[in-house]
Amino acid sequence: MQEHLQANSVSVVVTSPPYNLGIKYSKYDDTISREKYLEWLREWARVVKNVLDDNGSLFLNIGSKPKDPTVPFQVLQAMQQEFVLQNTIHWIKSIAIQKQDVGNYPNIVADASVGHYKPINSPRFLNDNHEYIFHLTKRGDVKLERLAIGVPYQDKTNVTRWNGKRDVRCRGNTWFVPYETIKSRERERPHPATFPVKLAEMCIQLHGIARTQLVLDPFLGIGQSAIASLRLEKNFVGFEIDRAYFDEAVKRVRAF
Repeated sequence: MQEHLQANSVSVVVTSPPYNLGIKYSKYDDTISREKYLEWLREWARVVKNVLDDNGSLFLNIGSKPKDPTVPFQVLQAMQQEFVLQNTIHWIKSIAIQKQDVGNYPNIVADASVGHYKPINSPRFLNDNHEYIFHLTKRGDVKLERLAIGVPYQDKTNVTRWNGKRDVRCRGNTWFVPYETIKSRERERPHPATFPVKLAEMCIQLHGIARTQLVLDPFLGIGQSAIASLRLEKNFVGFEIDRAYFDEAVKRVRAF
């Protein structure tokens, strides 16, 4: 990043670094000590801060596992040495809604369970159906295009009451974005830890399409954030140490 990018040249960073949870990557060792891991986070955070525009946004996706649930908070603490936490977004992968809990609510006529999750076979832990997206900025005062990812009002009487003539409201900080259903993980998702393209799209849209000149992902993987940028017709740059992942990302970008 220091070699190829100018200071203050990046509008939006959307990324998901290794979680230090023992995930089996091809090249990277995800089992280093927690102290070394957090120092490494601070090291690349300093570089990202330098290349990020003063009014830019860093959207950092991080998860955990039941036996090590504090990782996201330790990561956040490390990142806050360089950035200000402006928003905490909860990426909901799967959710169950029971009709009896919502009562007489329009369009909900029965129990619903949607999304994908990895079952946890343990008497101690719940299935882990969400991850964090920390929205970090340099000062904590970046204006967002909240309605760019807004949702319609359920109660239409609120349209004129709260928002004039537009039937759209702020989505809030809980985003239900399920993984796409795949038939072969090895062929269709050849990476052990990816986020949906739509998730990256929403982050860029929230920052503001008109104000986004360049999107960066320091941990490119197989190019989910690159595809999101292409869909939104935005310039993109990514970095990846694993040649196999990089080649897959290039292949997917060229096929877009």
